[in-house]
Amino acid sequence: MDRRRDWLGARAAVLLPAVVAVLSFATGVVNISQVVITEPMFDFVPQSVQRAAGFTGALTGFSLLLAAFGLRRRLRVAWFVTLVLLPVSALQGVVQTSPVSLPLVVLSLVSLPTLLLNRKRFDRPVDLSAAQLAAGAALLGALVYGTAGTYALRDEFNNVSTLTDAFYYTLVTASTVGYGDVTPASEQATLFALSVVVIGTASFAIALGSLLGPAIEKRLSEALGNMTDAQLDLLEGHVLVLGYGDLTEPILDELAKSAEFVVITPDSETAARLQKRDIAVLTANPSDEEPLRRAAIEDARAAVVATDDDAEDALSILTAHNLNPDLNIVAAATDRENVEKLRRAGASTVISPALIGGHLLVQSAMGRQGMENIADHLLDVERESDL
Repeated sequence: MDRRRDWLGARAAVLLPAVVAVLSFATGVVNISQVVITEPMFDFVPQSVQRAAGFTGALTGFSLLLAAFGLRRRLRVAWFVTLVLLPVSALQGVVQTSPVSLPLVVLSLVSLPTLLLNRKRFDRPVDLSAAQLAAGAALLGALVYGTAGTYALRDEFNNVSTLTDAFYYTLVTASTVGYGDVTPASEQATLFALSVVVIGTASFAIALGSLLGPAIEKRLSEALGNMTDAQLDLLEGHVLVLGYGDLTEPILDELAKSAEFVVITPDSETAARLQKRDIAVLTANPSDEEPLRRAAIEDARAAVVATDDDAEDALSILTAHNLNPDLNIVAAATDRENVEKLRRAGASTVISPALIGGHLLVQSAMGRQGMENIADHLLDVERESDL
């Protein structure tokens, strides 16, 4: 079941298009660099069409790579874009008729079923901040202003005769590339060019800042011991560890050997310490619904609750059970009288480590042999059990 999930799950739906993107770009570059194309389909597909497929294939690969980043955020629009681009990529691979295009065609077609099977996983709308919307509007306005103005003054510019030339000049000027092949030929055109430099470079700087902002936020989140949204978005088949206490550490050691897990703890110092050990952690209250939803509780395979506070554990269990009634919740009761209370809160299994440990110690003290073997056997059973 786990193997099938790995091959057909949401992660595969992101990874496969990303690989297709790289292949599409690489195949396009190889096709463009070929001087003579002598493939068997050359008689049916003109060389000019194959070369055009190479250029557009590289562009498709770049677009697919952007869509793959969107898939990591579970964006609905990224799913639709990928669904359209995968057949396009396969068709471009066929048209290019290159030996290196065969893997592109096969992988593009193989990726489609996986993408369709995980359609419901990609359900988030595009959520842009006001700053990002403003940056996009500023950049678009600057490009429209520069293109329209340059085309209107095309007779006062060298080498500008079409809208494509005007857009090209605006783009290389605003991005500060400035090849120098298009230059103003009058004072009016020079003044307009200066305005394009000021408005264009400012809009590019604003857009760049809106892109760097999330990256800086990511670094701050990691420094504070938080998983990023991209890491949380595609969690599935994982184990949630709700809270952190003295009993939690050996549990983490065992989980690290057999399962993917996420620790949710409100203690930022503990979270930072766990993060340094490459343990996935979310700094939040495990009894709140929002962090449990962020940690994909609906796709988790189990939850473990084992801190030193049975009251807090009961709240975490109750919240987790309400969000996912079918979730297997295993709890450790610090006080034996709270075992039934934790079970009523929604725990599937409640264990009292003190009771078990005390029983083994007493039996050993009374002369019963093999208590250590029993303890070792219990540990072996726990290692082999599937949470």
